[in-house]
Amino acid sequence: MRIVYLEPFSGISGDMMLGALLDLGLDFEQLEGQLRLLEFGGFDISRQKCSRAGIQATRFVVTVPESDSLTHGAGHEHRSFRQIREIISSSGLSAWVKEKSIEAFCRLAEAEGKIHDKPTDEVHFHEVGAVDSIIDIVGTMICMERLAPATVLSSPVNLGQGTVECRHGTYPVPGPATQELLKDVPTYSNSVAGELTTPTGAALLATLVDRYGPRPLMKIQSTGYGAGARDFKASANVLRVTIGEEVETREEAEEAVRLIALKPGEEEVLVIESAIDDMNPQIFGYFQERALKEGALDVYVTPVQMKKNRPGFQLTVVCAPSSLDSLARLIFAETTTIGIRFSLAQRRTLRREYRQVQTEYGTVTVKISSLDGQRMNFVPEYEDCRRLAEERGVALKEVQAAATRAYLEVAG
Repeated sequence: MRIVYLEPFSGISGDMMLGALLDLGLDFEQLEGQLRLLEFGGFDISRQKCSRAGIQATRFVVTVPESDSLTHGAGHEHRSFRQIREIISSSGLSAWVKEKSIEAFCRLAEAEGKIHDKPTDEVHFHEVGAVDSIIDIVGTMICMERLAPATVLSSPVNLGQGTVECRHGTYPVPGPATQELLKDVPTYSNSVAGELTTPTGAALLATLVDRYGPRPLMKIQSTGYGAGARDFKASANVLRVTIGEEVETREEAEEAVRLIALKPGEEEVLVIESAIDDMNPQIFGYFQERALKEGALDVYVTPVQMKKNRPGFQLTVVCAPSSLDSLARLIFAETTTIGIRFSLAQRRTLRREYRQVQTEYGTVTVKISSLDGQRMNFVPEYEDCRRLAEERGVALKEVQAAATRAYLEVAG
């Protein structure tokens, strides 16, 4: 069985997906000919070779003449889901491409409709309804049909962080539609600011991906890199797509069963370990700060007794499986170790939420953890309490106690 493995470690958008598929060697002229069957508006498509943090990738670009834009700027027509469905349905595309393209837009419409309280057919797309996004979704399905039959898998999805400017105003990253589309999908954010996964990219994942998890056991046949619009200095802004052949073993079958058996609230994590006995302990604190910024979920050291009766430390880093390469590089660069070991593990976490309370010393954020809707623990955030204690010249424990009282008065 053919496997298509996606690695959205820098997020995913429609143009990144198409860029990666073209980078695999899929025929550009055939893609363009198929897209002309849509028979709507004027548009031109092109592919460009470029570099992202030293990786050679393909950038897919849609150009829409300003005269062909019906409303607010080139390429940003406002179309309803009903109109988009009619455009795709009436085209000369294959039945599979039509079905998958409409399914992707339907998922988008349902997400937008839920957010804005509108019926699915009446949802009007703005950024997503533009000509380039229609091309991205339909073009992806045209290319994916040429890879069928295949199982589509994906690693966890990097969403980015911060805010994004939309037609309706400033939204948090991920945007509401992206958040809704990726419900129950393993996601994370690293230190890169901005929207890395777009609604179009999220819709493609929701429509195409069969399962999420670590790279499967397979023989690699070809690899494609699709470039994002921005060129980050510290990381490669690319989507990697790997085509491989499944290797069927008993161990692989057991791994698949284990992944499927994950319960709600559980997730797959990677545990990286290294024993070190020849490093200045001061470096551990610096490394911990760097690792957490790079996306580590937890970092700690444990005293151990090593060979030749030397006292040492075991460094443990817990992270998403997709962060292995970047954190391994950081460990080798910042510590004196010459080797690491790593293994997959499952973890179960409580649901966390944050609430601000007012005390006589100022505002304090309280972290509340719960299980099945029942509060398990709550704790005032240390940094808030420390800052207020220093500003007001009072004991830290007094600020913590005041925050505890304030939260209990509100929450009971």
